[in-house]
Amino acid sequence: MTKPKILITGANGQIGRVLTEELRKVYGTEAVLATDIAKLPVTIEPFEFLDILNAQRLKEIVEDHQITQIYHLAAILSANGEWNPIKTWNINLNGLLSILELAREKSLDKVFFPSTIMVFGNTTPRIDTPQDVPLLPSTVYGMSKATGELWCNYYHNRYGVDVRSLRYPGIIGWQSLPAGGTTDYAVEIFHAALKEGKYECFLEEDTKLPMMYMDDAIKATIDLMRVDKKNLTIRYGYNLAAMSFSPKEIAAEIRKHIPQFEITYKPDFRQAIAKTWSESIDDSQSREDWQWKPSFDLSTMTVDMLHHLRQTIL
Repeated sequence: MTKPKILITGANGQIGRVLTEELRKVYGTEAVLATDIAKLPVTIEPFEFLDILNAQRLKEIVEDHQITQIYHLAAILSANGEWNPIKTWNINLNGLLSILELAREKSLDKVFFPSTIMVFGNTTPRIDTPQDVPLLPSTVYGMSKATGELWCNYYHNRYGVDVRSLRYPGIIGWQSLPAGGTTDYAVEIFHAALKEGKYECFLEEDTKLPMMYMDDAIKATIDLMRVDKKNLTIRYGYNLAAMSFSPKEIAAEIRKHIPQFEITYKPDFRQAIAKTWSESIDDSQSREDWQWKPSFDLSTMTVDMLHHLRQTIL
C-alpha cells in the first residue's frame, strides 16, 4: 500500500496539535502537512497557511503536496459560535463542503470529519443516547455538525467518497487550553487547581456531560481511519464514549491529589447549552464495527493530567 500523504486543517487547535504529532509518529514528519489560519511559534514544519474558506488555495495545497487523506478539524466551537452564528455556519459547513468536493474531484483515499455530541438536543434520550435518534441541536455549532454529517453520508453514498466521522464528547488534554467550548471547564479546572488551588466553574455542580481524555480521542481517530472500510456501517458520525461526570465529581477526584482545592459555581450562558446535551452515550456500534474501547476513566485521567501539568505549567 502506498504511504499516505496527509493534510490536517485546523492543526493548531486543541485536538489538531496532538493529532498532528501522533500522525507524524505513525507516518513520518514529511507525510503530514499541518495547515491553519494562524501559525503558532511552536508549529512544526511542514506547515502551510490556509483559510478554509479559500477553496482555490485548498486545492492548490492538495495538488502541490500530492495529498491523499484529509483530517478536517478547522471549525468554530460551541460557545464561541454563539457570538457570530452566520460566520460559524459559513466556516463550519462551507469549509467541509470544499473538502468533500475536492475529495470527490481528486479521488482522495480518505477524509475525516469530526462531529460532536452537540448534534443531539431535547429530542434525544439524555441517558445512553443511541446512535440513531432525531437530531435537534440548540446551537449553530451543533446545527453545522448535524448538517455536515448529512453531507458526509451523501458524498459517500452518491460519489463513493471514503469519509469517516466521530461524534466527539468533551475532550480533555494537558497539551493546551481549549478555546470556545462548553466543556472547557474540565481542562481549566486542572490548571486552576495547580496554580491557584481554586476554580470558579461556569456550569452548575451537577451538570453531568460525556467526556474523553485526549489520548483516547486521538487513538479513536487514528483507529477509525485505519480500519478496513468494509467494516464500517456508518458514514455520518459514530457515537463515541469514555466517561461521564459533573463538575462536582471531577473536583472531588482532584481533591484526592490536592486536598485544599476549592471550587465555586457561577453558571453563565454555557449552562443553557449544556442542558441540551446528553449525559451519557451509547457507542456500541463503534465497539462492534471497529473494536473501539477507551483506556482512561475519571480516576486514571486525573492522575495523568496532574502528572503532565506539574511538569509543564509549574
